[in-house]
Amino acid sequence: MNRLIRFLSVCLLLSFVFPVQAKVEGVTNEPNQVYLFSYSNRDGRSGLKFAWSPDGEKWFSVANGFAYVNSDFGPWGRAKTMFKPHLMQTRADGKWHCIWETTNTGKALAYVTSPDLQKWEAQSYFSPEERSKYEPKDVYPTTQKKVLVNGSEEEGWVQEVPYTTVQQIIRYAEHKKYRQSLNAERTEQDPVRFANLKPVEATIQVNAGQAKEISKHLIGIFFEDINYGADGGLYAELVQNRDFEYTPTDRGNDQNWNSTHSWDMIGENFGTFSIETDAPLHPNNPHYAVLDVIESPGVGLRNAGFDGIALKKGEKYDFSLFGKVLEGKGGKVLVNLVDKDGTIIAQTAVNVTSKEWKQQKAVLIATSDAAAASLSIVPQAVSKYALDMISLFPQKTFKGRKNGLRADLAQTLADLHPRFVRFPGGCVAHGDGIDNIYDWKGSIGPLEARKPLRNLWGYHQTRGLGYHEYFLFCEDMGAEPVPVLAAGVPCQNSGTCAHHSKDELTCMGQQGGIPMEEMDQYIQDVLDLIEYANGDARKTVWGKKRAEAGHPKPFNLKFIGIGNEDMITPVFVERFKMIFDAVKAKHPEVTVIGTTGPFYEGTDYEVGWDLATELGVPMVDEHYYVEPGWMIHNQEYYDHYDRSKAKVYLGEYAAHLPGRPNNVETALAEALYLTAVERNGDVVEMTSYAPLLAKEGHTQWNPDLIYFNNAEVKPTVGYYTQQMYGQNAGTEYLSSTVKLNNGWDAVKKRVGVSVVKDANTGDYIVKLVNMLPVEVSSQVKLDGVTLVNPSATKTILTGDPKDRGAKPASSDFKVEGNDFSYSMPAYSFTVIRIHQNIEKKK
Repeated sequence: MNRLIRFLSVCLLLSFVFPVQAKVEGVTNEPNQVYLFSYSNRDGRSGLKFAWSPDGEKWFSVANGFAYVNSDFGPWGRAKTMFKPHLMQTRADGKWHCIWETTNTGKALAYVTSPDLQKWEAQSYFSPEERSKYEPKDVYPTTQKKVLVNGSEEEGWVQEVPYTTVQQIIRYAEHKKYRQSLNAERTEQDPVRFANLKPVEATIQVNAGQAKEISKHLIGIFFEDINYGADGGLYAELVQNRDFEYTPTDRGNDQNWNSTHSWDMIGENFGTFSIETDAPLHPNNPHYAVLDVIESPGVGLRNAGFDGIALKKGEKYDFSLFGKVLEGKGGKVLVNLVDKDGTIIAQTAVNVTSKEWKQQKAVLIATSDAAAASLSIVPQAVSKYALDMISLFPQKTFKGRKNGLRADLAQTLADLHPRFVRFPGGCVAHGDGIDNIYDWKGSIGPLEARKPLRNLWGYHQTRGLGYHEYFLFCEDMGAEPVPVLAAGVPCQNSGTCAHHSKDELTCMGQQGGIPMEEMDQYIQDVLDLIEYANGDARKTVWGKKRAEAGHPKPFNLKFIGIGNEDMITPVFVERFKMIFDAVKAKHPEVTVIGTTGPFYEGTDYEVGWDLATELGVPMVDEHYYVEPGWMIHNQEYYDHYDRSKAKVYLGEYAAHLPGRPNNVETALAEALYLTAVERNGDVVEMTSYAPLLAKEGHTQWNPDLIYFNNAEVKPTVGYYTQQMYGQNAGTEYLSSTVKLNNGWDAVKKRVGVSVVKDANTGDYIVKLVNMLPVEVSSQVKLDGVTLVNPSATKTILTGDPKDRGAKPASSDFKVEGNDFSYSMPAYSFTVIRIHQNIEKKK
């Protein structure tokens, strides 16, 4: 069976290398010219497809309906559609041009070119009035026609082409399908794929004389406020909708998502509860609660928290609110924490008597544990009260910081030993429409003055966890801050109109980029961020603001990202270049990280790299979510990268299986791939898995690295892969060769080795990955290494590929010399850390 599979694979590969010839011994058995029919399905969801015919009557589908280019226009909320595509070829240069309607209204059109119908340039979008600007001149004739393809009548355009053109696009599609078949390989197929496989023997020859320096920032984390990662998650605030700023537009015009969300009224017969906006606490926080106690005390407000409020016996909680009296004299207000049975488990009081907004603070101590308590606020005097910014914070935050982070969740992140933190997100950073771009200035300063923001994932951001807190978190973990800002354009999948939008075209995608007359101010905002992070506290405006926030010393910002998964369109390029040039001119000490789109190949990837090379961008951000099979079959991905060009930040990646589990199979695929990334740690500067956090019951994306609820943190198997790399990072990569007693390519690709040295400790670290269903007995030979009184630890992560609960186990490992043996269990990732016990001279 194995031999048959190998034979068929070789045959298929040879078919790509040696294409079928049109002539055999001088006899022509294929036509010279044929008819090419280009079309998309009537619903617009198919992308550009082809059929061909030798006579213009009988039509054959090309590659069974393979889509050669898809429309990139429009938001996630609907399919990115292509209607009425018209494909044309210019006579002078043979270049292909395609124009189509991006929506069924026909009010927005798209244009793209290609040299060969396989590689496509960046798409441009325009109005029908601008069509003549994009219509190619002097093209080969095309005829609009309806034809029958696979029994279905389709409408499109017909033109004559050489038959070799059809052969080339068929081979291209078949090669793509072949690669897809490799990527789709899963461990569940291993009983057949490796039916007769015997335990494998490996000799691992490590050559310390061939060492190269690798990035000290290689393993980090990427935080985005998705899946309730911030409010209700990492940010320790326990009151939901504390600012009364929830609005239906946060959540697709859900009318239940409003200023009263998570709040209800106690004692309705004794008063009223309403929301008002006259004379607010701050213009950025216009809504506040009005509680009118009419007849006698008993009326109050109750907050449900984020799926309840989790409390621990004996713990202290800081309570605060801003209040004023609108009518009456006001008085004492009881503050209670109440469990689900109605028992008060903590109580305190504040006085609200001022006619002007005034903050009141108190401390509550829980007398028992509670999984889902609520907070109640009950005035004891008949009056009309205005209340805002009602907050409850555990005193035990990460590193004890006020307005800080949930201690257990933040510690779980710190345990990864991240060398950097990218924030405040991917798509969150550039938002849905330019009015939703994450403005960093609105996320700093007093909490009541911060500007809440609609989260494009469909909820509300108080931004109590703002840029200042992100910088502090990085500092507390010893990680480099890597803020990411929009490149003057919103998310490429935007579908929300902004203040400058005037039609369908400017309401969707990046066509709604920041107007050019507003770009100078936006660029200044980017420069101001660098000043906030690094500026002198006495001499600079934004350095002073940082000091006023409690941090006189600079944060020492070294990296800044501009853009995220953007389409590399003319709209993007013009704005990115303006920002890049400005930062480079004023802050050459800061490394700008560009972007190459959301995939490991394709137009945005290629054009993004071309742009980075042209401008001299020092680093680019690559993203790809792929199947485990892709990681198995693409371990050479970075081997061929040009070392003279930009460095790489692999900013978002993960292995995805059907159903999106995070299990042993995905974790091992990532571990295997990271051995190749470490091998290329001279060009890959940083990596971060994504997404990072997900709250149970509010998960919008799977898989994630860490799941949690109000009381528990639940690291995944993939988390432990990241932790084993983060806690065992190196500064030098040692060259190694792996020889197996089995030469089958499928076997070789499932055994990964990376050996690094940590110059900070002198430790040698051997990482071994076995994605085979059998044991691999290895002999590790550390040539050129002198070990002095070595001691070692072994950490191993292993289990059934479907296991979602596997955890690593550590133990002592005996190393007596440079040559030692170790048997890698089936489906395992092992880290052997060798420490030298060198006596220090007195």
